[in-house]
Amino acid sequence: MDTNAPTPLRPEELSADLIEGVNVCGPDDTDIGTIAHLHGQGSTAQVIIDVGGFLGLGAKHIALPLASVNFLRDYGGKIHATTEVTKDQLEELPEHSH
Repeated sequence: MDTNAPTPLRPEELSADLIEGVNVCGPDDTDIGTIAHLHGQGSTAQVIIDVGGFLGLGAKHIALPLASVNFLRDYGGKIHATTEVTKDQLEELPEHSH
């Protein structure tokens, strides 16, 4: 992640179009998955993260509260997401179904 002057995104800036496909990093900047889509709005919104798999195959869809994910825009304008949840913790959660 380009950490040169990252700027946190405000809640009103977050939209499905902006965050879908964004890579999510866990503690110690480890790659834990990719945001597949956004469910809901406001305080009940959830991000659905694809965890595991290879090239999109075999990935497990996990729902996390939107508030548990931090979104940053780096100096070049690219969006990044971080969370304190580890990949192992995500893989232990039940799979999200539509």
